[in-house]
Amino acid sequence: MSEVLRCHPGIGPTTRGTALVAADDFSARYDLDRLKGVFSRPGHKLFGQFYHGRILVLNNAKGGVASAWMLREMAERGIVPAALLFNRVNPILAQGAAFAGIALLDRFEFDVTQRIPTGAELLVEPAEGRVTILAP
Repeated sequence: MSEVLRCHPGIGPTTRGTALVAADDFSARYDLDRLKGVFSRPGHKLFGQFYHGRILVLNNAKGGVASAWMLREMAERGIVPAALLFNRVNPILAQGAAFAGIALLDRFEFDVTQRIPTGAELLVEPAEGRVTILAP
């Protein structure tokens, strides 16, 4: 049985994929190996996990303009998350996601990292501010 989660309307295309979840913050610049498609910062809760093609569910976005440009670079290489879901995102990373064509949602009414399990199949509909958990 599916569960529908609501949040603030987001940006980017409707996307379907598998969740990779951590109650940790996110920086495209410092947390990722953008050539290998893995989390590379040893202190990150997703260290060693492949992010390419996954829907990342994380606490907060961190970083500035460099992180935003990193998302675009990742998209150009074709090694990019399918979507980004945050409890809170900063305007610069939101601009970077838009520039890269990556779906992004935030401002759920609950801690999204506690509601969606890793491995869940999700349907992300940014324009509607809706995430559907299709299978846990």
